[in-house]
Formats: sequence, C-alpha cells, structure tokens
Amino acid sequence: RATSASETAPAPAGSNTTSLARTGADTDDNAADFIRAPRQEVHLFHEGSFVGPFVYPYTMRLNMENLKREYEVDRTRPQKLRFFCHGDDRYEFWGLIPGNRRLVCPPKDGTMFLLGTGRLGRDMLSRILYGARISLTIGLVGVALSFMLGLFFGGMAGYFGGRIDYWVQRVTEVLRSIPELPLWLALSAALPVTWSPLLVYFGITLILALLDWPSLARAVRSKLLSLREED
Repeated sequence: RATSASETAPAPAGSNTTSLARTGADTDDNAADFIRAPRQEVHLFHEGSFVGPFVYPYTMRLNMENLKREYEVDRTRPQKLRFFCHGDDRYEFWGLIPGNRRLVCPPKDGTMFLLGTGRLGRDMLSRILYGARISLTIGLVGVALSFMLGLFFGGMAGYFGGRIDYWVQRVTEVLRSIPELPLWLALSAALPVTWSPLLVYFGITLILALLDWPSLARAVRSKLLSLREED
C-alpha cells in the first residue's frame, strides 16, 4: 500500500496505490508488521538451481534491550514473484480505465519491498511511483502536444509556402529568441492560485507544449521544402 509522496498524509485504508506492484503490505494491519524493513533483493538462483525472479522473506524479532525491530533474511523459503497478476483492490488507470491487474506481485501472503519500507511500514517504491505520476505524465503529454503542433505548423509552412511560411517563421523566431527558463517560470507563476491541482497540471503541460514546438516545426518545414523541390 502506498499513498502519497509524504507519509504525513496517508490515504484511506484499503485504497490502492499503483498498477505496477502489489507489495504485500496493502493494509494498515499488515503494514504494522514491516516498519522500516530493509529492501528485498531480487534473485534468480536458489542453492544453485534456477528458480526465476524471487525474493527471500523476512524474519522479524523485537530486540527487548533497545526496542528495535531486527530483520533477518530467511534463505530457506524463496518466494517467487508473479507477473500480470490480479489484485484484490481495483484502481483506475489515469482515472479513466478501471482494472485490478498488477505488473508484478509477491506470492500470496508474501512481501516484496524492493526499496524497503518507511516508518509506517509502507512500501517506498510504490510511494515514489505514486507521487511521481503527475511529474512523469507532464513530460509525456507535453512532448506529445508539442510534437503535434510542430508537425502541423511545420507542415503548413513547408507545403504551402508564401505568406503562411513567412508568418510561421516569424512566430518561431520570436519564440526561440525568448529565454526558455525565465519564460517557463513567469508563465507558471501566472497560473491562478485558486486552480485545482488538475488544472495546474494541464496548464503546465500546455505551457511546455507551446514553447517546445518551434524547433520541430523548422525541421519539418525544411524537409518538406526539400521534398517539394525534388518534384
């Protein structure tokens, strides 16, 4: 179970984290058994025999002298990982597509903490992936939009030429003459503070798309001009 990028704001019990992995500590009751657990390494061979991707389980004991949890690796019971498995909780991919399939899961009643757990016993890798979703999709969506804008305006300028080519080139020259970093900061600061996180996300994505298309547009224009001259 992973919630947000901060352990100080846990999600409601039973909520799902990502479609990537099911870690084995998906409820608060189970998470209490794996507080600050070390990471589990993925192995392929057990006692000289190829088993496939698996992890060794933990054996936890409480040191009564210092009240510290101590974890020992149990190398007698390899736990083979499952791929494209079904989970108990459903999720919505990008908030649109419902599903309950994970990319990788530990065996039933097993654990898989590739980066260990935090002070609340929650898997760190799932929390990092959950918190990085918006940052990662901003880049992907922004590049996709700038790619479409560059193809459209560059194709128009290279195919029609004349006044269309002239004005497209002037616009690209103006945009390329402005330093990108200060412009990004200014436009990001201009977003209203009353906007919801979703609107801010779309606003930043649109800003990235509007500023990155001139280079691709010039490349597409030059290619179309060379092809037109060949005919």
